[in-house]
Amino acid sequence: MTRIVLAYSGSLDSSIAIPWLAERHRAEIIAVTMDLGQGKEVLEEIRDRALATGALRAHVVDARDLYLRDYILRGLRAGMLSHRGLSMADALAIPLVAEKLIEIARIEQVDAVAHADRAGGAAPIHRILQAIDNALQVIAPAGEWDMTAPQQIEYAQQRNVLLPAAMIGGVAVRAAGALPGEPASVGVTFERGIPIAANGVVMPLGDLISSLDILTMAHGVEGSALGALHMAHAALVHAAQSADAEAFTARVADEYVRVLRDGSWFSPLRHALDAFTDAIQLRVGGRVQLRLFKGECTVVSAQLSPLQPATIALAKT
Repeated sequence: MTRIVLAYSGSLDSSIAIPWLAERHRAEIIAVTMDLGQGKEVLEEIRDRALATGALRAHVVDARDLYLRDYILRGLRAGMLSHRGLSMADALAIPLVAEKLIEIARIEQVDAVAHADRAGGAAPIHRILQAIDNALQVIAPAGEWDMTAPQQIEYAQQRNVLLPAAMIGGVAVRAAGALPGEPASVGVTFERGIPIAANGVVMPLGDLISSLDILTMAHGVEGSALGALHMAHAALVHAAQSADAEAFTARVADEYVRVLRDGSWFSPLRHALDAFTDAIQLRVGGRVQLRLFKGECTVVSAQLSPLQPATIALAKT
C-alpha cells in the first residue's frame, strides 16, 4: 500500500481526510500534529482521535520553541502578529507545519503528503510544500471533495470518525469563568523589539507569554497574550519611530502577510524583510504598561529605554 503523511489538526476536515485518503488512494495514513502549546491533554485527545479514525501512526512534534522564536517573535517584531484586526498566529504556523511535515515524510520514506485546507491547491501550505520539495506529491482532499457541512458529518458517522472536541465536548473545550471585578495592570519590557520581562521579572519568551495568557484569559481579553503583546509593541514602535519610518514599517508588515499567504515565506524577499526589521527594531526598547479589564486591553503608557528617553501617555490609569 501507498503511505501518505497528513497534516492533522484534529479538525473535522482533517479527520475526514484520513478515511477519504485511505479509500481514494488505497493508502495507509500517517498523521502529524504540531505541538504549538495547545497543552498535553488536548494533544493526547487529538492523537487518540487520529488513531481511532484509522491512522497507521500519529506523530506529535514538539515545535513550541521553534514556533515562538522563528515565527511568533518574527511576526511581533514585524508588526504583523495582528494584521488589520485579524490574528496571524495560526497563519504563521503554516510554514512551520509544512517544514515538519516534509521532515516526517522523509523519515517515513513516503512520496506524498496531504493537508486539509479547503483552499486546496491555492492554499498557502500547498504552495509552501511544493516550494520546499517539488518531488513530493501534495494532495488536498478538502479541495477535492464536494460535501456540505451536514454531508461531512454524515460521512464521518458512516466511517466511525470521531468528531472534534469542539463539536462533542472534551478536554479541549473549556467553559469561561466570571470576569474579575477589578482591573489588572501589567508592565511589559522590550529590548530590540523583543519582550523580555513582565512586571520587571525577566523570563524566557514562552514563560512570559504563558504568564500573560493567564491574566488576559482571566479578564476575557480577545486575542489573549499575543494580542496584548502586539498592542504593547505597536505602542513602543510609535514612540520610537518617526512618522515616515512607522508608515514604511506598516508597508513591510503588509509585505510579510503577502509572502505568507502566497506561499513564498522561504524566499529571498522574506529574508530581506527580516533584515529591515532587525535594523529598525534596534531602537524599540522600553516598558509598556497595560490595563486589563472586562474583556479589554488598553495601553496606559509607553516609555522608551534611557538610551532614548521619551514617554507617551495613552490612557488614564
